[in-house]
This record gives sequence, C-alpha cells and structure tokens, in this order.
Amino acid sequence: MLDSLRRRGVLPAGVLAALIAVAASADSAGGADALQGFSSRTAAVEEQLEQRFDADLSPADLRAWMEQLSSAPNHVGSAHDKANAEFILQKFREWGWDAAIEEFSVLYPTPREESLELTAPTHFAAKLHEPPVKEDETSQKTQDALPPYNVYGADGDVSAELVYVNQGMPDDYKELERQGLSVKGRIVIARYGGGWRGLKPKLAYEHGAVGCLIYSDPRDDGYGSGDAYPRGGYRPRDGVQRGSVQDMTLYSGDPLTPGVGATPGAKRLALKDARTVLKIPVLPISYGDAEPLLAALGGRVAPAAWRGGLPLTYHLGPGPAMVHLKVLSDWHQKTLYDVIAKIRGAEEPDRWIIRGNHHDAWVFGAADPFSGHVALMAEAKAIGKLVKDGWRPRRTLVYASWDGEEPGLLGSTEWVETHAAELRAKAVLYINSDMNSRGTLDVEGSHALQHFASEAARDVKDPETGVSVQTRALAARRIAAYEKGGTADAGGDLTLSALGSGSDYTPFLQHLGVNSLNAEFHGEADYGVYHSAYDSFDHFRRFVDPTFQYGVALAQVMGRLVLRASQADLLPAQQSDFASAVAGYGEELHKLVDSMRAKTRDLAKLLDDGAYQAAADPRLPRSAPARAEDVPYLSFAELDNAIERLQSSAKAFDKEYKRLAAADGAHAAEERAHLNAAVAGLEQALTDPRGLPGRDWYRHMIYAPGSHTGYGVKTLPGIREAIEERRWDEANQYIGVVAHALNAYSARLDRAIAMP
Repeated sequence: MLDSLRRRGVLPAGVLAALIAVAASADSAGGADALQGFSSRTAAVEEQLEQRFDADLSPADLRAWMEQLSSAPNHVGSAHDKANAEFILQKFREWGWDAAIEEFSVLYPTPREESLELTAPTHFAAKLHEPPVKEDETSQKTQDALPPYNVYGADGDVSAELVYVNQGMPDDYKELERQGLSVKGRIVIARYGGGWRGLKPKLAYEHGAVGCLIYSDPRDDGYGSGDAYPRGGYRPRDGVQRGSVQDMTLYSGDPLTPGVGATPGAKRLALKDARTVLKIPVLPISYGDAEPLLAALGGRVAPAAWRGGLPLTYHLGPGPAMVHLKVLSDWHQKTLYDVIAKIRGAEEPDRWIIRGNHHDAWVFGAADPFSGHVALMAEAKAIGKLVKDGWRPRRTLVYASWDGEEPGLLGSTEWVETHAAELRAKAVLYINSDMNSRGTLDVEGSHALQHFASEAARDVKDPETGVSVQTRALAARRIAAYEKGGTADAGGDLTLSALGSGSDYTPFLQHLGVNSLNAEFHGEADYGVYHSAYDSFDHFRRFVDPTFQYGVALAQVMGRLVLRASQADLLPAQQSDFASAVAGYGEELHKLVDSMRAKTRDLAKLLDDGAYQAAADPRLPRSAPARAEDVPYLSFAELDNAIERLQSSAKAFDKEYKRLAAADGAHAAEERAHLNAAVAGLEQALTDPRGLPGRDWYRHMIYAPGSHTGYGVKTLPGIREAIEERRWDEANQYIGVVAHALNAYSARLDRAIAMP
C-alpha cells in the first residue's frame, strides 16, 4: 500500500478515477469464475447462502456494539473487560451458538508508581497523563483507566544522563558507536517507529543502558501527519502510545508458562526466570513530555534522518540533561476471559474453521480492537440466523473473542497451548482480524490461501467506489508500482503478505502450524491515536469509519472465508502460489549473500585505502565501520533442490485439485475425502519441533517474526537471520532443516493426489 494513500484522509481524485476505469472489465471477468473447491452445483448453493448472510449485516448493529464495548476502560483485569466478555457471551448464545468463557490466570503487572523528572540543567516534571478532550465524551471517563505504561518492563528507580538514540534499532547503535557515544549507565530516549517497541528497551539494556523512554514524535503520527485531535484525527500533544514490551521474539503468551496453558495447575516459572520480562524500567511518554527533555540535550546534532517534528534542534547528548525515572508495579496475576463459541459441523465435525478477534484494549479501544470485533459479531449473528433457519455448516465453526491480546497475545496463546493436541488434529484454518478502517483491503497469510482470499474479495463490493474490493486493491497495487518506477498486472489475485507477529494468528501459525489469514481495510482513516485514551467511539465515528460500512465490508469478506472453508467440497488450497512464494524467498537468500559478499569486499577496500580517514571532518570525528569477515559460499543446493521439487509437486497437486472439484460420483467423493484428509494438517509439515535458533517456541520454518524486527516478518527465518548476523555454520544447518520441511510438505502433496 502506498504510504501516501495510507497517511492522508481521502484518495486523490485521479486515483479514484483510475480505480473506476479498470473496474468494469475486471469485475465482469472475475464474477464468472467458479468458487475454489466447489463444483458448479455446490457453488450455486453457496452463493445463495452468502446472499442470505449479507442480508443480516447491519451498520447500525456495528455502531451500537462499538459504542457499548468502548464505553469504559478495557485493559486486562478491568471490570469492563470482564463485563464485555459476559456481554459477548450473551450475544453468542442469543444467536444460537454453543458458547462459554474459558479463564486463564496470567502474570499481568500494572503500574503502582510512575514518575519522570528532568533534574538538570533545569527542572521539569513529566505529566504522564492524558487529559480529557471536551469534544470527546468518552475521554472524560478515565477514572478506572491505568496510566500510560509499557507492560512487562522492569521495576526501577534510576537517575542518569540522557542520550537520544533515534528509534533505538540496531543500526542506530552502530551509528552512535561510530560517533564515539555509549549509552552504558545512561537512560535512553527513543522515538516510536523503525521496529517493534519491545526491541527498544531490550537493545538499550544490551548496550548497557539503565532505563528507556519511548515517545511519539509528531512527525510520525501527530501534527506532522495532519491536524491533531480533536480538530483532526492525529495524536495530540499529550497523547501517549501505550504497549507491551514483552520480548515476544522468544515466545508469546504468559511469561511464566511458556509452551503450556496458564491453567490453575500449570507449573510456573519464577519471575526472575521469565525470559520475556525485560531487565530495565521503560516508560512511554507524549511528545509534550518529551520536548523539554530533548531540548535539554547537548552534544552533537543528530543526523538528519534522526530529526523529528518538534520545534527544536535534535541533539544526541549525553547530558547535560539528567533524568530521574521511577517505575514500580504490582506483579500479581490477573484473569483472562476468552469467549469461545461453536456450531458443530453436520458432516465433518472434527474439522474446525476458527475465526478470532480480541476484545481487550489499552483504554477504550474503539479502533483497536472493536472495529474488527464488531465485524466478527456481525458475522456470528448472521451465521446464527442461517442456523436458526435450518442450515448447518459442513465443518465445525469456532468463533473466538480473545482477551489479553494487547500485552502479548495472552488469551489466544494460552488457549492454543491448552488445546494444542486437539488443534493439531482438528484445526484446518484460522482467520484473524484486529483493527479495521476505511480504504483498501490488505490480506496476509499462508500463501496457499492466496487465490481463496482473492475470490472472497472479488465477490464483495467496495462501499465507496462501487467496484469490487479485489479490483480496488489491485488498482492500488498498480498505482503503487507505477509510482515506484515499475509495473504491475491489471488483473490476477491479491498478493498476500507473509505473517510476522502482532496479533492472535501467531500461536496458530508459528507455534502449531495451522493455516492462517489476517485481513483489514485501511489507508484512508485520519488515525494517529493508536493505543491512547483518545482511541474512542467519538474519534472513530468522526475520523475512521463514520458510516460503519467498512465494518460491514470486512464482515462480508471474512464471512465468505468462513462459510466457504466450512462448506467447500475441497478444502481451500492452491499450492503453486505457495511454491512460487517460497521460490522467491530462496532467490532473495541467494541475492542477500551475494550482496553481502560484494559489500564486505567494497568495505575492506575502503578501509585498506584509508578512505574514511581521508574523508573525515576533523571537527566531528566519526570512526570507520568495523571490518567484517569475508562472506563464504553457502551450500544452497539442498534448499534449491527442495524448492524445485515443491514446485513440481504443487503443479501436479493443483491439476488434480481442479479435476476433483468438478468431478461427480461416489468415487470422486472418496477421492475428495482422501485429498481433504491430506490437506487438513498440511501446514504442520513446515514446522520443526526444535524451533528456531534461541527461540524454540517458534516452529514454522517459512514464516516468523524477526529477532530484531519484532512484528516484522522474516521468511525462511532460520536461514535468513543466520546470514544477516553472519552465523555461517548455523545458516548451513538451517538450509538442511528448511529443505527437510519442504520435502516433507512435497511428499504429503504427492500422497494427497495418489488416490487409493
């Protein structure tokens, strides 16, 4: 998606014209296609079912549910979070679902005392508070809210010099080192962006810092992006982005029960042994509180790319700014309330299609999470109506409203770990949403589901333009390619992005190996109040999705995914898409190694020639980069052969899949049953019980969040990260591990079409 389209409030007229210009031919061509996995007869029945489903979706429902759910603070352990779970349970039961609440007890620290002061060269006490806005009724109801904080940072009472570290990512510390600056024994201040927030204090600690402050710079989501709230939708001066700093690159869920559900009898780690709890205090602050701290810094002027939007000169420090930071927490356990609702399948009850969205929030959570959650509720209501009218799904439907997503995917992870054996046997597909707004559809997930997701998007109309959701997304893709100097096809399928982390699909996909999708509309909202007290109903109805029509559109897309996966003669799969994606990842690894080798040689030549010394500014000394060891030639043959085999097996599978979808008769039904049995747990072949290096909870060998990106995905992560960090023996080892997983996957594809 174009950053410009995502950042601004309305698509330019030329873009809308381009979207509409390509609509007629694309929509008419797409609408005639058969549904994946359906025969022509069953596809006609499915289309009629979806028309009935759509008829029960109401923007008024979504608006009313959001207004109620976001009417009070909803953090884990709050009274309203529990009340919301009970309300959601009541609605599921009212709609005919077999629903219950599953409880888990998790470590969830909450602030007991927080303070931040500038003690030199002048004095300033940070506000650490988000005042109400008179134009926003909800923002005045914060008496039960927690103050801004970062959960799973350590307690501490520290005083030290301040150092500005830009976004606090690995390359930022390399630059500080070249400038001769150390953060050891100091407190760092980092701006949001560049990577997941939890990496900022983790890296600060690894470089010797004793505390970490994280602030939202107005250049990124405040007045640098648009008018600040309440005039516009962007972060006001006192707005604070809360968030978890749990080290989820190791594992998600309760820090004390890795790998097992946080049930009453579970064995728990001692707090000191919980690897995902950080070692230094960390506090999020507003740009209003950050400005006096940054203004007090001396030392060198920050590099141009490090400068934000505050009206000051950005300096690095250290000092003369001195800061006193104090964070003390209540480290007790809190109860999670997962709402789990089921409709048992009539023919294949032991194959589960699972749909989820979380219901906890940092404060009110209108956009995050309720914009996605109300769409899930609309789907559940419409499906319940179908059941009451006599329809039954072929496969079992499971709708989940998760608690504890914000602190670290707690509710989904504990449920997955508790039910791991059953899910490995029964879970076919997990479909996730989180936030939703206006704009174009973005879908991420397992690449064998790319065509399946595209068909659902093809059959839903965009509320603003009248073209299909797929057509609009493809048009935006073409424009993005053009503006970057390239081209993109006018038609075809949506391009799925690979999944990293950051929402409740993580335990399903990357721990268990369950096919997963994540989807949302975005790009047009004026939204800069993420994880703040201003993410309210009033803000949402003014600046995000005023008509709630995109909530309905999300329900239509997700409902089609759920219904089609539950009803199709053949489970959704187009393996050539997956094989093509993996082949692309393999090519990237070859290019990565070649590029690193060339850059290493070029750097060595510069160092040998004394180029850095010759070019240096003697007034601002900056050391040369560290010399890197030569890049060896890795043994990619095993991986390359496995990818070639995968492409061949995938092509044969897709050909047989297409034949079986259209076949009739009892023998064809038996063949479809055989193929479905093979496809149901196929993704598990891509996992390895040994997991990834240093983080064995993550078992998927194709997709994982990066160790130094947090939410951001790393594909073929065991190999890629070993190369990036120059661990050559490990890279060669994981070439073999990944090749073995791909060969196991190909073998299962071959067996799936070797009909009895």
